[in-house]
Amino acid sequence: MSRLWSRLGARTAAVALLAAGVVGGFQLGDDRDQGQQVPDAAGVEQVVLRTPQVHAVKGQATEYQEKLRDAAVAEAAAERKRRQEAAAASRNAARKAAAKLAEAKAEAAAAEAAAAEKPYDGPIPASCEEFRDNRKIGCALMLEAGFEIDQFPCLDKLFAKESGWNHKARNPSSGAYGIPQALPGSKMGSVADDWETNPATQIRWGLGYIDGRYGTPCKAWAHSQDVGWY
Repeated sequence: MSRLWSRLGARTAAVALLAAGVVGGFQLGDDRDQGQQVPDAAGVEQVVLRTPQVHAVKGQATEYQEKLRDAAVAEAAAERKRRQEAAAASRNAARKAAAKLAEAKAEAAAAEAAAAEKPYDGPIPASCEEFRDNRKIGCALMLEAGFEIDQFPCLDKLFAKESGWNHKARNPSSGAYGIPQALPGSKMGSVADDWETNPATQIRWGLGYIDGRYGTPCKAWAHSQDVGWY
C-alpha cells in the first residue's frame, strides 16, 4: 500500500513539473514576443517621424521648379516685348525716313515746277503800265485771259523770240506770221478777220494756243527753250 502511494506521488510530481515547464515556456514565449515588438514599434515611429521630412523636401523641390518655370516664362515674355519694341522702333524709323524722302521729293518737284513756271531771271512787273505799244496790249490781254502778272515776263520773252512783238513779222522760209508766228497766219482768222493788221487779234489767238497746248506762258517758254519752238 505504501508502495502504491509512493508511485502515485512520484507520478503526480512529474506531472506537476511538466505542467510547470509548459507554463514557463508560454511565459517565456510571451516575454520574447513582447521584447521583439518594442523595436518594431520604434521603427514605425521613426518612419512616421521621417515622412513629414520627405514631404518637406519634395515640397521645396516643387517650389524651386515652379520658380524656375516662372522665371523662364518671365524671361520669354521680356524677350518678346524687347523684340516687339525693336520692331516697332524699326517701323517708326522706316516711316520717318520714308516721310522725309517723300518730303524731299515733294520739295524738289515744287522747285522744279517753280522753275518751269518761271524760267527767267528778273523782276515781275507791278502792272502793265510798265510796258508800251504791243507789249502793253499783250500784258493787258494776258490778264484778261486769266493769267497772273507773273506770267508776263515769259510771254514777253516768247513773243520777243518769235517776232520781236512785230505784228507784221513774216518768216520767209515757213510763212509763219504775226506776233505769235501762227503757221499759217490765216489760223488767226478764227479770232477776227483783221488778223493781218491787228496786234490784239494776233495776241488773243496766241494766248488761246498757249493755254490749250501748254497751260501757261511760262510752260510754253520753257518748251521753246528746250526744243527751239512752241
